[in-house]
Amino acid sequence: PPVRTLRGLLRELRLASGRGGGRYRDTPAYRHIAAAFRAHRVTSEKLCRAQQELHFQAATYLCLLRSVREHEALHREYHGKGERSPEEVAGLVGFRLPQQPGGKG
Repeated sequence: PPVRTLRGLLRELRLASGRGGGRYRDTPAYRHIAAAFRAHRVTSEKLCRAQQELHFQAATYLCLLRSVREHEALHREYHGKGERSPEEVAGLVGFRLPQQPGGKG
């Protein structure tokens, strides 16, 4: 349903804007989405084909916003922190590197 899609879009906008509370309602994206959904309401006077097109575009955009947010979360969790030294890698798996003769290393 279009209302469910609208709520999902507004939720994603709120998450994308951070913990600003009501600040996401001041964004141009919020105003555009709200105006588009108001303009494409189905009334008793007309059968609005554009409303179905709007719902499809909104659902596609919602899928994009969710996917980007989930990708960023996965990237933050699993992205490498840079190259590690051999000693550090050996310690991660529970091994110790052998000592070189003569006290070096």
